[in-house]
Amino acid sequence: MLDELAKAHLHEDLRYLRSVLVHKIEGLSEYDIRRPLTATGTNLLGLIKHVTLWESRYFAEVFDRPFPEPLPAWDDFDANRASLWVTADETRYQILERYERAARHSDSTIEALSIDAAGIVPWWPGPQVMLFNVLAHMLTETARHVGHADILREQLDGAVGDETSPPSKNPIALPQLRQRIDDAARSTQPES
Repeated sequence: MLDELAKAHLHEDLRYLRSVLVHKIEGLSEYDIRRPLTATGTNLLGLIKHVTLWESRYFAEVFDRPFPEPLPAWDDFDANRASLWVTADETRYQILERYERAARHSDSTIEALSIDAAGIVPWWPGPQVMLFNVLAHMLTETARHVGHADILREQLDGAVGDETSPPSKNPIALPQLRQRIDDAARSTQPES
């Protein structure tokens, strides 16, 4: 019974994180969801594409439940790196639809298997895993990328958390808070 409660809780957390990740691109232009926002090229739609690939892989081939669409080989570095950005030929709709299909496939795997179901992750040093390990890993990875998306979205238009529009309750408070934080940081620098 505890196993089923744990699995249901982890699964619900994963569903929530998926929705937050998708929420991060709402209301933004095609350019803003695709453009590189870090020195390494991280972008919002690319994060969704990347999470789609790895969720498709972890909840599919690891448990011998193949995802019905082609995936690059797990050890194809260039193809996996390409999952971090969106080509001009790929549309927002295509990326989101594929993420939805991957989520449905993952959900069916999670629902069909017990939390201690065995799987093999050939790219891990200890390849024998259970569904629990993969759920925990994908929660960590998805949360990490949602965190990236939070920061990228805030840099674009000031939207934070679950909001898709900039905070407006007290527009003066945020610059003042930022200044207080900067003042505190600067106070730790040695005087020159």
